[in-house]
Amino acid sequence: MWQGKLIRESTKQGNDKVARQMEAAHRTSLAKGEVGIREKKIVPTLAEFAQSRFMPWAEITFASKLKTWMWYRNGVRRLLGYAPIAESKLDELNSELIAAYVGNRQTKGLEVSSINRELQVLRRLLHLAVDWGLVDRSAKVQMLSGERHREFVLSRQEEARYLAAAPEPLTSVATVLADTGMRPEECYRLRWEAITWTNGRNGTLLVTHGKTVAARRLLPITPRVRTILESRWMSAGKPREGWVWSAPTLSGHVESSTLKKQHKKAQRLSKVPPFVLYSLRHTFLTRLGESGCDAWTLARIAGHTSVGISSRYVHPSHDAVLAAMETLGGHNFRHTRVTQNPKTRQF
Repeated sequence: MWQGKLIRESTKQGNDKVARQMEAAHRTSLAKGEVGIREKKIVPTLAEFAQSRFMPWAEITFASKLKTWMWYRNGVRRLLGYAPIAESKLDELNSELIAAYVGNRQTKGLEVSSINRELQVLRRLLHLAVDWGLVDRSAKVQMLSGERHREFVLSRQEEARYLAAAPEPLTSVATVLADTGMRPEECYRLRWEAITWTNGRNGTLLVTHGKTVAARRLLPITPRVRTILESRWMSAGKPREGWVWSAPTLSGHVESSTLKKQHKKAQRLSKVPPFVLYSLRHTFLTRLGESGCDAWTLARIAGHTSVGISSRYVHPSHDAVLAAMETLGGHNFRHTRVTQNPKTRQF
């Protein structure tokens, strides 16, 4: 016994006297602090770690991304609202406690997607605790199945009914999303200085802020989008800079909360199945893939970091596959079978 802790090790000796001498030497080493037992680190509770280290880290890391910072903040608040989780030490959190938390959130009527967002915050928090050396390992946090994704695709008829029922500025915003494939947040942050009326056939717009590094991209404007933007530009007095979708919000531009009520009303009046505005981006990319666009071009337009993500939207038809094989066959034939006769100069 050493400081109340049982130490059980083998000396690998058959002689009792030698074994006791080795035990005494090891006890001396422990006393000197050379090997063996060190003071165990004090592991904080989830609440202590979240408030003292995790939240300051998130605030500094995502200072330029207000929505991400608020997402972490709200997720932590939900976690700390459940005492069994909040008061548990980081090394005591296990699957049973996490399952109890999930059950508690489900009894309050939360959707699977909402619970998964909170679990994502918990998983990030626990991973940082391991990375920063507070614990050796963390509990595995698994997402719930059955989450409804944003992969709803509007038909042309549904899109027309929805746009006809939507008021401004939702009509214009939704049209731009459906014709450019921008993420809603990218569209909300669109500025006049990023729009050029002379480039391309109908002009271009530059996406400067987005989810990933690849989000910065130049997109051509369709005739329908040009009509909307040009009309808004003229009515605003032809500004050289500023938000395209200006609004009396903290950010100065339209936010998702600004359009929430308008979107629900438009859905009800148009009788279109429930969807989120992000589905307009998915609709655009699906139509783009069906038009025969290759995955690399689609990735450039969508601002994807990986072609693998874009390949989900590309489904080559049988005719396209045959045409590609015929082209390859002709290419191989010209390069391997065709030769020139040096005397007759005939091929």
